[in-house]
Amino acid sequence: MASRVRRFSPAQRWVHRVTALLMGVCVATAACLYVPQLAELVGRRALVVTVHEWSGLLLLAPFLAGLASRAFRGDLRLLNRFGPHDRAWLRRGTARRQAGKFNAGQKLYAGWIAGAALVMLGTGLLMWFTDLAPLAWRTGSTFVHDWLALAVGVVIAGHVGMAWADPEARRGMRTGSVDPGWAEQKHSLWRR
Repeated sequence: MASRVRRFSPAQRWVHRVTALLMGVCVATAACLYVPQLAELVGRRALVVTVHEWSGLLLLAPFLAGLASRAFRGDLRLLNRFGPHDRAWLRRGTARRQAGKFNAGQKLYAGWIAGAALVMLGTGLLMWFTDLAPLAWRTGSTFVHDWLALAVGVVIAGHVGMAWADPEARRGMRTGSVDPGWAEQKHSLWRR
């Protein structure tokens, strides 16, 4: 049996896990705040609001802690580069999609979710500290926060669905290493 290929360091995996946990808490508490049946089931609205606010604020913590890791910073550089192979990956009809360590879909997801998290943080702060902004700003923040939260929920469901469909990708995030054949098939430019 061929040896496995290292894909993620422990620091990278912990950043992903803690971010996923905090994002999951944000989504779950948001659902409890906006879906009447869940609100009745859970009760204690003030506690749910507090947990939601603090989990949203803490979403920055794993990212900032991850910056201490050279491997994490290296992955950020890779996610920030969009090359010709990424454009080819996005085109339909490409017989064999080539990708580096991250494919174009993963890069788009990472950029979109990072931007959405920053907008959610900003609008959430305006909603939390009501004395800092006029009513029109708070109303606009609530509108943007609520609709973007719905979009984030849908996109995260897609992310989880894609991961669920690829057991080797999940194994790579769980253990840090992947099968060399999977790496060659899914991320051939990185494998080389």
